[in-house]
Amino acid sequence: MEIIKPFKYPSLLAIAIAAASSPALAQEDEIIEEVITIGTRVEGRSATESAVPIDIITGDDFVNQGGSDLNSLLRNVVPSYNVNTQPISDAASLVRPANLRGLAPDHTLVLINGKRRHRAAVIAWLGNGVSDGAQGPDISQIPSIALQQVEVLRDGAAAQYGSDAIAGVINFQLKDNSEGGAVEIKAGQFYEGDGRQFTVAGNYGMPFTAQGFVNVSFEVGSKEDTDRSVQRNDAAALIAAGNTDVANPAQVWGSPEIKDDLKSVVNLGVDLGGGKEFYAFGNYGGKTVDGGFYFRNPETRSAVYSNGTGPLIGDLDPSNGLDSCTGFTHAQALSSAECFSFQEMFPGGFTPRFGGEVTDLAGLAGVRGDLDNGWSYDVSASLGYNDVDFFIYNTVNASLGPQSPTSFNPGAYTQLEKNFNIDLVKGFEVGLASELNVATGFEWRDETFEITTGDQASYEIGPLAAQGFSAASNGFPGFGPLAGGQWSRSNVATYVDLEADVVDGWLVGMALRFEDFEDFGTTTNGKLATNLALTDTLSLRGSWSTGFRAPTPGQSNAFNVSTEFDLTLNDLVNNGTIPSTNPVALLRGGEALDPEKSTNWTIGAVFTLGAIDVTVDYFNIELEDRIAPSQLYSLTQTEVDSLVASGVTSAANLQNFRFFTNDFDTTTKGFDIVATYGTEAIGDSTDISLAFNQTQTSVDSFTPETIDATRIRELEQGLPETRWNLSSTTLIGDWRLMARVSYYDDWFDSEDGQVYSGETLVDAEVSYAFTDKASVILGAQNLLDQTPEENPGAADGVGNRYSQFSPFGFEGGFYYLRTRYEF
Repeated sequence: MEIIKPFKYPSLLAIAIAAASSPALAQEDEIIEEVITIGTRVEGRSATESAVPIDIITGDDFVNQGGSDLNSLLRNVVPSYNVNTQPISDAASLVRPANLRGLAPDHTLVLINGKRRHRAAVIAWLGNGVSDGAQGPDISQIPSIALQQVEVLRDGAAAQYGSDAIAGVINFQLKDNSEGGAVEIKAGQFYEGDGRQFTVAGNYGMPFTAQGFVNVSFEVGSKEDTDRSVQRNDAAALIAAGNTDVANPAQVWGSPEIKDDLKSVVNLGVDLGGGKEFYAFGNYGGKTVDGGFYFRNPETRSAVYSNGTGPLIGDLDPSNGLDSCTGFTHAQALSSAECFSFQEMFPGGFTPRFGGEVTDLAGLAGVRGDLDNGWSYDVSASLGYNDVDFFIYNTVNASLGPQSPTSFNPGAYTQLEKNFNIDLVKGFEVGLASELNVATGFEWRDETFEITTGDQASYEIGPLAAQGFSAASNGFPGFGPLAGGQWSRSNVATYVDLEADVVDGWLVGMALRFEDFEDFGTTTNGKLATNLALTDTLSLRGSWSTGFRAPTPGQSNAFNVSTEFDLTLNDLVNNGTIPSTNPVALLRGGEALDPEKSTNWTIGAVFTLGAIDVTVDYFNIELEDRIAPSQLYSLTQTEVDSLVASGVTSAANLQNFRFFTNDFDTTTKGFDIVATYGTEAIGDSTDISLAFNQTQTSVDSFTPETIDATRIRELEQGLPETRWNLSSTTLIGDWRLMARVSYYDDWFDSEDGQVYSGETLVDAEVSYAFTDKASVILGAQNLLDQTPEENPGAADGVGNRYSQFSPFGFEGGFYYLRTRYEF
């Protein structure tokens, strides 16, 4: 059995332990003792009493940062959570995939107020291996000002909550104040002078009848794009040769532009009397994301400007023979009425701009209360909707020749989910140290994925296709009538959850869940967990569970074509993803998808060293039959014809294809260490916290015909193995000082084949309160303007100065100013 490497940074733990000998007075730790609402169905249990590791993050931890995307805010405070910038990643640029404990985005279950959140319509086709093919939720639609606290359950919990809860569970608790609120204005930009952001956010609580509350939050804003490119050598050579139409840089690497970014949340509750409560919450959000794609060289781009051996010149009147334009140069074609070159439309080449309009809304309503027989009940129903309407412009459908438009609507992805839940809880006296808490319930869920067809020009095979010109909108082909459609899948589940203190200080819990899916059948999963208090300052905890993740209807049925840079060919290639049951996929081993299966176990300790509270947890996640895209297969002409007939019209110019498969097994294991310390010896009060994560993933078995060596390396090295944060917040009169040091280990970037070394970043924030209600905050993320080491092959390749998969971004320092008024 492979042994995890020893603690790589013992000095950090030494600092934390040494602080325990400080004579300073310790404050009661407000974070670790917060009451939790996930991982247990017993009311009033704290994080230290839980049998599994749960991090409690206050709303202030998110508000006191410069950004507005909740993914990035969560990454900054939870070391086991990773998310990248995603500059040129197709739909992943619209909804960024995030990873908890080194697993895929859809291995983490997201809850709001303890209820399942719907997933996004976007499938991350390009995710540096770890996120490839994942379809997770979009938490960026939640405004941080709406959050009361966030609970991160770092353990498998499929037996308690169902599909997706393999890496863990994140629960966003919304504010429920019935009075007061806050308004905040935030502005910032990167040290480079670009990427300017501006947001206005507000939260307001008010009574709802005499027995209830309604709490409303919103955030509106925008974000300009950034540029961290170097000019590509091929583009520089064109300019040197006299082509003044080539842009500098020809290709932009940076964050996309985000416009009309609206996030809104409503949380409502009212006491109905008689021990009953009505509650409801929901969100509405939308944004427009616009980013760049790869540069199309006006001399060499195949199927647009080149036929592979020379200029590609179209014959607009083939009736007099297809050879009329043979041997023509681009310059000769420009002076010919019959011969056509795309240098007429884009003499300097072109770089498509791609994006989408994202719409996200959800609503949930329920009633909970107590029955006369002692049972507590909770009945709820919800609806979640996410739609991404794609657009692409500054490009062509080359097969249409001079009749091609330069902007297209390729179509849309839509995700719709419906949930109905009944949960029952009751305590029974059975002679143990506490009541035996019995929870049981029922869930019905229906999930629908839809592909809406694009405009005809985005998928049409035009008259010049027979002469070698590519069909469909170049860069992101549209969805044709046969590719469009709607696919649904429903399932039902029931569970039982038992928990009790067997004797004083010994907690034992167990859960069993049965689910029946209409497409692949049934699955049963279980969990055992315990917490044993050895002394007042030391307790041990551990768990063992099985879990699963069901393939989504989107993964089972989606079509997609991505233009990617091939390192071997040093050129762009079109790679398609097709359903695993497509006849072409069946020839290469494709078949209907089955659920992934996991076995999780953790063991840890919660202890106090003087004034320091420490939790240490080891985890091991064995995951079988993982769902992910296969390796790429070259297409034969017969397969191209079959794909075109099945609706993938852009297959006429595809080089390769892939499909989803249950093909490989992995083991992910590591350590989490969290230490917190509070003192009044520094300023009025100071809170110091250390959070450390070390995660390793190894691919245990795979089929070489479907998963290649590069993909294995992505899975094992694509994310930092080690991450830690050390943060401190000090109050001195009307001043608040915050500093955070974050370390990111090295990572592998498959796009340029490099391993990049780790980096350390510093964040800082200073706040001054003019009154009890008004304050101004000045801060900087990445204060020292740290960037990844430069890509040595940037100019020879596609111009990416830095690794696009940098775990902390590649845009350098960001400073911001916030003003806040509370009432």
